[in-house]
Amino acid sequence: MPGGLQNMLGGVEPMQVDIPEENENEVGGEEGNEEQVYVVDNPSLDLEATSNAYTGLAKLYRLQFIAEHCPCYRVEALKLGIGHCQTTHNTVLYQRLHRQLAECVAGTANGQAGAVPDVAVGAADQGMGERSLPALDLNWVDTRNKKAQMKLEKLDNDLKNYKSNSIKESIRRGHDDLGDHFLDSGDLANALKCYSRARDYCTSGKHVVSMCVNVIKVSVYLQNWSHVISYVNKAMATPDLNEGNMKSTEHLSLVTRLRCAGGLADLMTRKYSAAAKQFLAASLDHCDCPDLLSPNNVAIYGGLTALATFDRSELHKQVISSAQFKLFLELEPQLREVLQCFYDSRYGQCLKLLEDMKDNLLLDIYLAPHINTLFSMIRNRGLVQYFSPYSSADLNKMANSFNTSVSGLENELMKLILDGSIQGRIDSHNKVLLAQDVDQRSHTFSKAVEMAELYQRRARMLVLRSAVLRANISVKCPARDQQEHNNYSNGAN
Repeated sequence: MPGGLQNMLGGVEPMQVDIPEENENEVGGEEGNEEQVYVVDNPSLDLEATSNAYTGLAKLYRLQFIAEHCPCYRVEALKLGIGHCQTTHNTVLYQRLHRQLAECVAGTANGQAGAVPDVAVGAADQGMGERSLPALDLNWVDTRNKKAQMKLEKLDNDLKNYKSNSIKESIRRGHDDLGDHFLDSGDLANALKCYSRARDYCTSGKHVVSMCVNVIKVSVYLQNWSHVISYVNKAMATPDLNEGNMKSTEHLSLVTRLRCAGGLADLMTRKYSAAAKQFLAASLDHCDCPDLLSPNNVAIYGGLTALATFDRSELHKQVISSAQFKLFLELEPQLREVLQCFYDSRYGQCLKLLEDMKDNLLLDIYLAPHINTLFSMIRNRGLVQYFSPYSSADLNKMANSFNTSVSGLENELMKLILDGSIQGRIDSHNKVLLAQDVDQRSHTFSKAVEMAELYQRRARMLVLRSAVLRANISVKCPARDQQEHNNYSNGAN
């Protein structure tokens, strides 16, 4: 997550935030370290179009992430971020982005752009010099801070008036307005508190769902994934949402938003199969949540997680042939081709297309820590699927199909055999992979003996139980309610 975000967590309730922080470190500690050092040199991203797909903090955090990991887009991403900051009250982030931009340009001007490619240097020299770089406007910062403070005082006074009148609906709206203001100012801790306090003043299921959506949005920015999952489940269990009491369009939009948030939380906690099912349930016509994800994100997240976890029949039925998800795949034709190649067993072409997409995927703030894991799972699933119909396979042909060397393929197959994914053995001399010859007669006989022993044990337990009951030597515990009733009766007497 962008620098400084974790510093905002101090004011949030500790039982709700501290635990997910530990989980993040446990789950993605190693890849989290990798995330801080990798650099993407050859992306083919349309930065302006990508940033226009998001609003609010989602846009700012994604631009900041791209600036941190892609030197050739660093200046442009920071300029776009600064421009968007000026439409908010987030003066802290505005100043931080200006510092980063100044450091980047100063490093380029002094010839210290070791990590900045020629493209960025040329851009800084030609089109992004002093003339076009935005200047740090301290007057704007002071004016914006004063306006934010005045708005905060007004909203606070309004809330006090609502509380004095004891009108629940007005109090709920007052808390939501305060939360919106804190969110616009970048104060996530106080925004979460205000949205959560609105819970006590909800008078209908629709209000509960609205409160959950607000809490989910802030929790995603805080990367508090257990909180996200909890409130997604709470919103989905709300009677008004389940019974369809809302207007159909509004209902479908809310369900799609909740599915996307739940899928994102499952992705970040590495529950890839669950994440795929959530994203596959989304509806493109009602996917309007630019403060969280874009429709392209849903296509990529859903497609890759399904490819990594679904078997061949599930992939065809739920992804490739899905009338609903097919609309998302139209937005990402390259990913659609990857899925089709994998289903058609053209693994070499599939893996090559994935490698072509990798640079762009590494610039996604949520997907980047999982790219290597997902690609590895997809490759392993391809190896297993390739060998499944055969009793033996030529390693040379197999290595050619997967764009690798025979020695590299042997190492991959060895790991899959050891973890039980492939039932086989490698003939290194003849370079052949042989399926393990299972004696079906012995296997059936041992299974029958195992079932007979289980039946015998259960029969003995039943005989013992009946003997205990017949001899009346079992201990009977009176019901707790009956005992309390007797004690009350004795006291009355």
